[in-house]
Amino acid sequence: MDTNVDTVVIGAGLAGLICAQQLQQSGHRVVVVEKSRGVGGRLATRRLQGTCADHGVRYLDEQGPLTHNLIQALWQQDILHRWTDQLYCLQAETLAVTESKPYYTATTGLTAAAKFLASGLAIRHGQRVQALTPIDDRWQISLEATAAQPTSYLTAGSVVVAVPAPQALTLVQPLLEYGFPLELVQAIQTVEFDPCYSVIATYPLEQQSEIDQLPWQAISLEGATQTPDLAWLSLDSTKRPGTVPPVLVAHSTATFAQSDLEANDLRPIGQHLLAQAATLVPWLATPTEVQVHRWRYAFTRRPLQQRYLATELPLPLVCSGDWCSGKQVENAVESGLAAACQISAFLADRPLLITNWEAHAAELMSQLTATLV
Repeated sequence: MDTNVDTVVIGAGLAGLICAQQLQQSGHRVVVVEKSRGVGGRLATRRLQGTCADHGVRYLDEQGPLTHNLIQALWQQDILHRWTDQLYCLQAETLAVTESKPYYTATTGLTAAAKFLASGLAIRHGQRVQALTPIDDRWQISLEATAAQPTSYLTAGSVVVAVPAPQALTLVQPLLEYGFPLELVQAIQTVEFDPCYSVIATYPLEQQSEIDQLPWQAISLEGATQTPDLAWLSLDSTKRPGTVPPVLVAHSTATFAQSDLEANDLRPIGQHLLAQAATLVPWLATPTEVQVHRWRYAFTRRPLQQRYLATELPLPLVCSGDWCSGKQVENAVESGLAAACQISAFLADRPLLITNWEAHAAELMSQLTATLV
């Protein structure tokens, strides 16, 4: 893998993958660096014995023209299928339908959507970026050396930091001594995230008949008095019909997660949340297996009001992610496309002049997915 490229994208979440694909399709040499073994960020799927579960992003739905295009491309590739047209919520102990519209998932888990977007990209998995250093007219990106990736650095003409704002801050704040704008650091510091605990529970196959009798496949519990620490329950195995172990995914509220965010043993957290779920369905308290995942940066609570942050001081660098303009998949896709456009302008030493961003972004997304199909 070339260690001297046009752009290094840090983070293989949705914004990072979209940005890297757009840059590569524009003719730039790109390397993505991802600290995890997989891709997708919060498009996360946990492999279980005989099945899997989505323990990050709950589903995909059309939130705007960019997610519409993405879903259509994934549908055409038989990666996505329609899961349900109705999600439920619990209001004053009464079950109610939220907005009725198509909600999509993937048979092999929503990580499949990220793998689609990662197609053809050079990605360094399992390597954490330790530092960014401007040397002459190039960035030096220092990496953790591993047995699989002994090279401990990359050099690039530009960098895209496509990770949650607190992680971005640890990389760009040391650059103040090299002339990085203080106002950009201050902007990143204003972004706030909510944490979440995600519980994955499996049950005996004979429970499937009881699942089939439940009126809901997923239910929002924000504000429900009998489940004060639960925000979401999903019968995740209904996304993958067939003879698989029944699987439940539960998400905690941000308040509960924040109250015990540094817990060393996550098993009591899983037991506590399943006990609350059992007030709705008693047998949920007795799973055969439980796994718990801690999301420190699950949902953007306080985003910026712009698509990305960018500077050429000391060298071209762009920060990207859903946290720049919102908290939805649509925001992540838009931020990734916008970051790529800005990097291309930096590398070509020209201003970024787009008069109709919405139309331009829709066209870029259409071309990007058409190339991958």
